[in-house]
Amino acid sequence: MVRAYQYASGVPSARTTVKRHPERGAYARDVIDAVLDEALVCHVGFALDEQPFVIPTIHARDGDVLYIHGSPGSRMLRNLRDGIDACVTVTLLDGLVLARSVYNHSMNYRSVVVVGRAREVTAPDEKLRAMRCVVEHVVPGRWDEARQPSETEIKATTILAVSLAEASAKIRTGPPVDDEGDLDLPVWAGVIPLALRSADPLPDCGVTAAPPRYATNYERRRA
Repeated sequence: MVRAYQYASGVPSARTTVKRHPERGAYARDVIDAVLDEALVCHVGFALDEQPFVIPTIHARDGDVLYIHGSPGSRMLRNLRDGIDACVTVTLLDGLVLARSVYNHSMNYRSVVVVGRAREVTAPDEKLRAMRCVVEHVVPGRWDEARQPSETEIKATTILAVSLAEASAKIRTGPPVDDEGDLDLPVWAGVIPLALRSADPLPDCGVTAAPPRYATNYERRRA
């Protein structure tokens, strides 16, 4: 209850307080959710026998929960469901920031860190909803068009839920910050914007139907 209250009120926990460049920290729910919802890939960090691991995987948010899924044989999922501490991160790169000095070069980005322990999703209705969330997170509109998972496929999928009770965002925007003594240097400075863009969809062998609109106009919408 305490953690949920902290998260809802925008007050970070000790583990999620941004310490380096604290002015870039953001703790509002809508900011955190927007970054999680736009990102396609998360990285899950955990330690086993004093050996740290960081594994990239697909995620999806549903309210106050972040779902991650995979094969029951996944070492990451097998150990996380046993209740070890985890750290889930996502990063969106928005631009390269070029200052007049190489020392002050930077990047514009939006990132989120979530810490906590995962629980395994076993209830059939939540498990199916989580699978739908993952598909719709990656390609909105795809779930209703493609074949739904069979009972065998559902059983063959492990899904974990991580609470968003402890989460924070860190964001940098804007131009470079140069030292005053460098401002008159004859060097170009500014921002090179970056964005994820899709190319034309490539049909699989034997497909004769026209690609759906969500494939031809695919984009990650920024909130």
